[in-house]
Amino acid sequence: MRTSDFNFDLPEELIAQTPLKNRDESKLMILDKKNQQINHKVFKDVIDYLNPGDCLVLNDTRVLPARLFGIKEKTGAKIEFLLLKRTDKDLWETLVKPGKKARVGDTVSFGDGILKAHIVDMGEEGSRIIKFEYEGIFEQILDQLGTMPLPPYITETLKDQNRYQTVYAKHEGSAAAPTAGLHFTPDLLEKIKQKGVNVAYITLHVGLGTFRPVKVDDVLNHKMHSEFYMVSKETEKLINDTKANGKKVIAVGTTSTRTLESIAKEKGKIQAGNGWTDIFIYPGYEFKMIDGLITNFHLPESTLIMLVSAFCGREFTLKAYEEAIKNRYRFFSFGDAMLII
Repeated sequence: MRTSDFNFDLPEELIAQTPLKNRDESKLMILDKKNQQINHKVFKDVIDYLNPGDCLVLNDTRVLPARLFGIKEKTGAKIEFLLLKRTDKDLWETLVKPGKKARVGDTVSFGDGILKAHIVDMGEEGSRIIKFEYEGIFEQILDQLGTMPLPPYITETLKDQNRYQTVYAKHEGSAAAPTAGLHFTPDLLEKIKQKGVNVAYITLHVGLGTFRPVKVDDVLNHKMHSEFYMVSKETEKLINDTKANGKKVIAVGTTSTRTLESIAKEKGKIQAGNGWTDIFIYPGYEFKMIDGLITNFHLPESTLIMLVSAFCGREFTLKAYEEAIKNRYRFFSFGDAMLII
């Protein structure tokens, strides 16, 4: 299986640079896997495809204001940090730009010394391991000094930082948003619950590996990034009961999907717990938990389009993407969505 098997030509003007005014008014493509049919709706219509007793699974991670701009203490050089993941209390794996100016032993100051970063080691793929020094509560300092880490394909300034958070974001720790969830509003979620659909929450802190391209020709040689998840006993019971009752589990996003499939100990049953997952889902994978998937339109040759292709079939997925381009759907993080059932 070649990485190029998941390529497609995307006009640059279809990459969404800003969110729509109303979250739930984006386009929604409905993919009927069984009948190989495609229909076009508006996102708020998703409720029509959810039935009483079904379970919608949402990732309630919250994006950190993880981009920091600092000054190297020795030289005064400007350096940008992007926090990837916390490895200990004050130890973080980070991306640094420009990397050649960030050597082990260097110290970088942020906000006139309110926060300092000591580079203590080299990480994978050019990242740096840093130890923060500060007084007070780290999260409050980060809120004061940090900015939202928008993906590299978004070049416009985001006026409202909350538009890169889901309305149900709760547990801070992500370097990127679980973007399929950006389409939901409190009102839409309430209507879904009133219909008798269960809503379950899992947490998976999204890493920047989400945006890293697959650099190998053979998909099987790709090394998947690792991400931290948390799943409660309450969620375990809700999802297992849904499957036992013969109802559907619909994952919102590839992050929810990867979490559910990681904790599925057998077909139709998950087990609560916390841990790290580096599960890589590509065509040929046998799904154990999800019956439906809500997701955005992803980058060519990405692990995300490979996951969608595993669930939907590669040819049908690429046909849907071709249809989306023809109908001027908006792509990537602030773009439109699809529901696969």
